[in-house]
Amino acid sequence: MKKVVIYARVSTAEQAEEGYSIDAQLDTVKKKCEQEGRVVVNEYVDRGISGKSIEKRDALKKLLKDAAKGQFEEVWVWKTNRLARNHLDLLKIVDELNKNNVGFKSCSEVFDTSTPTGKLMMNLLASVGEFERETIVENVKLGMKQRAKMGKWNGGVVLGYKSVKSGDDKEKSRLVIVEEEAETVRMIFQLYASGRGLKSIVNHINKLGYRSKKGNMFAIATIKEILHNPVYIGKIRYNRMQDWNEKRRKGRNENPMIVDGEHTPIIEIDLWNKVHRLYKERSHKPVRNFSGSYPLTGILKCPQCGASMVAGVVKRKLKNGNYSIHRYYYCGRWRNQGIAACHSNGIRKDYVEEIVFNKINEVLFNEQVLSDIVFNLNKRSSDIIEPLDNHIKKTEKVIRELESKKARIFELYEEGIISKCDISDRLKEIMQKIDVERQKIEEAEKQLSQSTSDPIEYEVVKRLMLNFNYILKEADIEKKKLVLNLVIREIKTNPDRTVKSILLNFNNKTNQYLGNSEDESNDDSSSFCLEINLCMDKP
Repeated sequence: MKKVVIYARVSTAEQAEEGYSIDAQLDTVKKKCEQEGRVVVNEYVDRGISGKSIEKRDALKKLLKDAAKGQFEEVWVWKTNRLARNHLDLLKIVDELNKNNVGFKSCSEVFDTSTPTGKLMMNLLASVGEFERETIVENVKLGMKQRAKMGKWNGGVVLGYKSVKSGDDKEKSRLVIVEEEAETVRMIFQLYASGRGLKSIVNHINKLGYRSKKGNMFAIATIKEILHNPVYIGKIRYNRMQDWNEKRRKGRNENPMIVDGEHTPIIEIDLWNKVHRLYKERSHKPVRNFSGSYPLTGILKCPQCGASMVAGVVKRKLKNGNYSIHRYYYCGRWRNQGIAACHSNGIRKDYVEEIVFNKINEVLFNEQVLSDIVFNLNKRSSDIIEPLDNHIKKTEKVIRELESKKARIFELYEEGIISKCDISDRLKEIMQKIDVERQKIEEAEKQLSQSTSDPIEYEVVKRLMLNFNYILKEADIEKKKLVLNLVIREIKTNPDRTVKSILLNFNNKTNQYLGNSEDESNDDSSSFCLEINLCMDKP
């Protein structure tokens, strides 16, 4: 009897439709497998996920991994479009299954992918499935557009309102004011109208304990979005983003549809107009009278909250009328969410960059220091690897025992001691246990991949450090920032704003970027981290 698995999927829109539910799919496929004399050894289910691509379908990814391990002989689905609606994706998935000698069967469509006729039939069905999906998407878009034209809400989360269904029909959902949230919205508009800036408003409302719809602190971008959302004056905005899935934020539509909505406004039109008049007056870009690059942006960490630090400038007017410019790295969380989230924790740009680059240079040209770092690295790596290896061996033994149990269950079935129903339940229980143990191995192997079983040679580290140092000194600003972000994982700072440590990360990508093309294949396959600890006085 062939060992088979079932794959089932529903997208959010389909879950409520009769025949599409996971239970309905599994039940139909199980009955078909019984008729065909197959034994179902596992089920893979993706719930509420579109069939457009395989990117977010964890169950399908796991199925393909298990197929490569030879855990089953066939994959069964209720309908071809459950596996993929995209024609190219379906062909890739079936091809990968074929490479692992795993067949593909559909309950609703009869074809054999091992024959030319069967392949043609599958291609035709795949094309039909893709056409159906595109038709559904187009119909949904048309329906949403029509609802928007009528002033109806198309869904989504917005501060100040909640979406309420009228009866059982989703089409009749409407926006209702949440008074507690509406007060926050009114406060934001009033504060801006009174002359406060975006950063000042963020500071004020976060400090008072107000939170966004999702319970997070307000950020500058959140306040800006609220001030520009016409829903608060009783309007419905539609088609603000075009091809969001493909273009992401680049797909903004400059002329979205804005019509009168059915819901009650929170903000009066006079206040709205005043806010937008002020915003337009303030929106001119200031002339930058300074220049400079901040190469440590993103890798320098705040000593208080651990967030990445960002560029900042303080401009002070001198007695002679000129200005002095002081450049800093500030906490990104403070910059975005205000003092309720963190403090500025500013560190002088020239100081921290000098410390970091000089320390790297010092380590490079002090053989004793570099040698000690490499020795400690290898010792730490060795201490990590042995326990992980032992853990993997023990887990593999458990899996072998479970596989033996599984084989014994098949023997009992063949001897007529247990029924088809019993074998299915027992196999499912064992496969779940095997999956848990395999996840343990994957986690341990992931940790092992971050270390290396072979000692890192001193000369390899020195060569990479030399190349890294050369680029820092000779490269242009853009290339310097690129290599810094490739090699330096993070720079930790102390509460007194001194540098605590620099963590360097060398992997295949960085090693190839820094390595010489002549010996690129020699030592660059190793991945390792070097931590340079500092003990410096505050400037």
